Amino acid sequence: GAEGSTLMSYFSKNQIQALKPKITFSTLRDLQCPVLQSNELQGKPEESCSTEELFEWLGAVLNRVSLDNKSSSFLSTYCCPQPNTVVEKAFLCTITGFIIPEKIIQLLEQLCCYFGEPKLAYWLTLTVHGFADSPVSWRENEHGFHKGGENLYNFVIFRNLDYWLQMAVGTHDGCPP
Repeated sequence: GAEGSTLMSYFSKNQIQALKPKITFSTLRDLQCPVLQSNELQGKPEESCSTEELFEWLGAVLNRVSLDNKSSSFLSTYCCPQPNTVVEKAFLCTITGFIIPEKIIQLLEQLCCYFGEPKLAYWLTLTVHGFADSPVSWRENEHGFHKGGENLYNFVIFRNLDYWLQMAVGTHDGCPP
């Protein structure tokens, strides 16, 4: 009808285009990183950190929280879990936008190529956040915002191509087994 043709002319006039994902790169220098062993999910005292410790550390790094546990800090007294090692240079890439699963698989494959020569990294991570106010989370289940709208998963990939998959959703949301 007339309404449809009015909308069409509006969109063609204004040339509405899909937004391209925004990509930012940064280098983190002298970064304290937890020591991980792919077969030790719970971690081992003085040998490796657990999956929970890694997840907490990753949240601090992605939010640029200082890891030096200064008592004068108003923001955080968090420090990197033990055991840890200082990495001279860590590379952080953030892609913001609506990204289809096929692109995420491509990203994973490209990241795994990084374990070729030179073999500098022992492990790397890929974190995928759903929108906090997304109407669905996993398996078409309704997504409840409640406090934080948690809706994410994280791959930790090791040099031998073992991997961990961590998932986080809000308290009242469904999550795949």
